[in-house]
Amino acid sequence: MGNSCSNNLGIPPAKGPNAVGCSDFMMDHTVEGTFFRLYYPCVVSDNAEKPDWIPCKGYFYGLADFMKINRGLSEKIFNYLFGSFKIPAALNGSYKQNGKYPVVIFSHGLGAFRTLYSAICTELASQGFIVASVEHRDESASATYFYHQKPQEPEKDEASPPKPNPEAPENLVEEWMYYRSLKPGESEFPLRNKQVKQRADECIKALDTLIQINAGKNMENVLQTEFDWTTLENSMDLCRIAVMGHSFGGATVVEALCKDVNFKCGIALDAWMFPLDEEIYVRVKQPIFFINSEKFQWAGNISRMRKLDSSSTSMQRKMITIKGTVHQSFPDFTFLTGNWIGKILKLKGEIDPQVGIDLCNRASLAFLQRHLGLDKDFNQWDHLIEGKDHNLIPGTNNTTFLYRNNHLVKVSNN
Repeated sequence: MGNSCSNNLGIPPAKGPNAVGCSDFMMDHTVEGTFFRLYYPCVVSDNAEKPDWIPCKGYFYGLADFMKINRGLSEKIFNYLFGSFKIPAALNGSYKQNGKYPVVIFSHGLGAFRTLYSAICTELASQGFIVASVEHRDESASATYFYHQKPQEPEKDEASPPKPNPEAPENLVEEWMYYRSLKPGESEFPLRNKQVKQRADECIKALDTLIQINAGKNMENVLQTEFDWTTLENSMDLCRIAVMGHSFGGATVVEALCKDVNFKCGIALDAWMFPLDEEIYVRVKQPIFFINSEKFQWAGNISRMRKLDSSSTSMQRKMITIKGTVHQSFPDFTFLTGNWIGKILKLKGEIDPQVGIDLCNRASLAFLQRHLGLDKDFNQWDHLIEGKDHNLIPGTNNTTFLYRNNHLVKVSNN
């Protein structure tokens, strides 16, 4: 696609011991199907193709619609700013056989899509995880697509050939789904609550698909990528599964934990708690780690996170805040804009983006080792879970209030 405006910008390569591959999977061509990008440890290849960060023009249009700017103008701007950036992973790279890897299902935020969190997903894969980054079809993504079948031509005679495979690409027509804004006068909670439930179902559906692939079942990929999905048979440790997400994806983490006990723990990055039902807080039993930015959170949102903490009798719920970060410090945008435009668009905070994402990734890895029972060295970062770093705040920088025994009480930051 286009040319980026600076050679000094780019998504940082992963730091783990494994090379990273990625491939897209779509099962069932309809809107009810599942669609995700899979990141996984792969065999090293010197001439591996790297995928575009923004897969195609339809996603530029989606970002324009979400930001409420003209599509024609925005396509040129986005193509100039982001068009040449690549994800640091081998597209359809050969899977690296090395025992069974734990699994993470990742849920994107409002107005995002499956490729925008590659700095996080590639790091997890490089550290020995299989990561499925779901593209949601609840109209919360800025853009996504599916297919519908072409109308069949009427049969001309009795000796007509066999009916074509409805899943074959030549029999399908691409259809795009873009972000749905609130209608005038529409209440937001019913829409977001419905969406968060669908999002959790889509995470579970992605996991179910991986379980079938792991069992060696023939799962037809509508996209017909070059990756050999049969090599993933018996590759996943299905006793060690986590769910992770950012913003709306953070709320999706909580909803998914409530719906499926296969998820052993969850990591919510700067979670937006508004879409969740009130009664969900007492129903979530798994460990949760809230990693927050310094500038996005507010007392009411933190209070909802604390309800999960107060509903648990064990010390399974953790919260830290990364100093100098903004809400967009978690998606890849923070690495792809210079300081000036990044600060204006609130894509960058005061902290070096690499320092911020390293803190997020290392704290996440330590939490995953602790609650998935991994035999790794990620416990070297256990202190980050407690907020023990000069760039971290234990708990929150917001004053928080909770109702306890029908009384409003102030809760300390940590």
